[in-house]
Amino acid sequence: MDEAGGSGTASDIGVAPGDGRFHVTLTNFEGPFDLLLSLISKHKLDVTEIALSQVTDEFINYIEAAGDSLDLGQATEFVVVAATLLDLKAARLLPSADVEDEDDLAALEARDLLFARLLAYRAFREAADFLRAHELDQSRRFSREVSLEPRFAGALPDVLLGVGVEAFAALAAKAVQPQVPVEVSTSHLHVPRVSVREHAGILRQRLAGGATTSFRSLTSDCSTTLEVVARFLALLDLHTRGSVSLEQLTALGELHVRWTAAKEDADPEAGQVWDDQEQPDGPDATQAQVVGDDGRQPRPA
Repeated sequence: MDEAGGSGTASDIGVAPGDGRFHVTLTNFEGPFDLLLSLISKHKLDVTEIALSQVTDEFINYIEAAGDSLDLGQATEFVVVAATLLDLKAARLLPSADVEDEDDLAALEARDLLFARLLAYRAFREAADFLRAHELDQSRRFSREVSLEPRFAGALPDVLLGVGVEAFAALAAKAVQPQVPVEVSTSHLHVPRVSVREHAGILRQRLAGGATTSFRSLTSDCSTTLEVVARFLALLDLHTRGSVSLEQLTALGELHVRWTAAKEDADPEAGQVWDDQEQPDGPDATQAQVVGDDGRQPRPA
């Protein structure tokens, strides 16, 4: 099929005049290649008067001149626009007689689809132009990256509290007054005292038969930790007096206790040394029962 009006002559090699876009120069058109499609869609230029073969030759020369620096996106855009122009020109050159068969109807549908693609392409082009202009406008704005000027940095806001000098003086005097430490009363706390002597008597009763037992079983009836400590102190006192023997086969293992003294030789004063110590009142009484004045556990004389 001959291209009507294809006598336009190409000039140069389609080199863009500085904006990076492919330009064509024909007899009836000169400018960016994508503008050619826009003019045709607005019916300002007849597609049948465009020599597409010359446009293609000019773009091939442009590609060869660009070499490795050719933008792949620009080449893809040219293929899309050229294919659209070719389909549009073919549809315009078809006879416009009445539709007689399905082939003619398919050709008309293809033409409508082609115009729809042309309108979609123009919409995308306009959106791209808007985004490009917006990007250019925003690129000229820069955020402030410097500190305030000294005359503003040292400025203080006005105090608008509605108080006078006397009120400020009273607040200052109150702020510098020594604060009385808050004391928490412990009078409501009550820790019962435990007698080491009484627990020594319990041990004598359980061990007087001469059987060997463990310290764990001897303290199984203790309800508090303080009673366990008192019973252990009584056991140490009995061991010091030679009334019991202690055996521990492994480190941190079970402590075995055996009565070694005769029942009549049992010292009834065992544990008295702990009970005779001065017992302070209040919550510190428990600590005084098991710890001496120097911070160490006292030994019986």
